[in-house]
Amino acid sequence: MTDQELQILVEEISNRYFGVAFHHQARFNSRLRTTGGRYLLRTHNIELNPRHLEEHGEEELVGIIKHELCHYHLHLAKRGYRHADRDFQELLKKVGGSRYCQQVGGGRTQLPYRYELICTSCQMSYRRKRKMNPARYRCGRCTGKLILRE
Repeated sequence: MTDQELQILVEEISNRYFGVAFHHQARFNSRLRTTGGRYLLRTHNIELNPRHLEEHGEEELVGIIKHELCHYHLHLAKRGYRHADRDFQELLKKVGGSRYCQQVGGGRTQLPYRYELICTSCQMSYRRKRKMNPARYRCGRCTGKLILRE
């Protein structure tokens, strides 16, 4: 889907579900990582994450567009456009927009534990993802000295 096709889709959704025209610009922004889309307060434009369309399909994208259009129309009407505002929550429920979007790319990848601190007295093991200076810490069980094993 191109930006022009997206613009047409957003305008159609705005007219059908909100009964008001969308007069600004909607486009894809591939730099968005943790969100499905965003409404820009200063320019009134809407940016959407193209990975949601690729990974979850057009139905997910339509839910995100409805969500961003709720921000758009409420902000222009000078009503509560933030997530916590009652106006926003009621309009979102009325049009059937998505409150949260699905994760893209499998989320953050967790690193396995790379370091292990071992107590010299009781052999208690502490696993860590980041390297740390064992001289600054003591064992929580017996207050013994710690050594680092990578």
